[in-house]
Amino acid sequence: LELKRMSVSKDYRGQGISKALCGEVLRFARARGYGAVVLSTSMVQVAAQQLYEGQGFRKVGATSPSLLGSLLCFQIFHYRCDLPGRA
Repeated sequence: LELKRMSVSKDYRGQGISKALCGEVLRFARARGYGAVVLSTSMVQVAAQQLYEGQGFRKVGATSPSLLGSLLCFQIFHYRCDLPGRA
């Protein structure tokens, strides 16, 4: 299962909403038999990286989105959370 474009309005950040949403995605995936949840986030999204790592995701790779991104050393980080009892 791929988690894409999760965002919480700036007015509501710091209230645990992102953590709750992420937890719900993981519960949804487990209940439907998915073996893992994957996602991507940019190198500048440090709070998102901390959220995902705190929820059990691990960084599995990094890519540059374009030639310009490569020249600017901009990376997209790829994360994966393996779900218990699954491959």
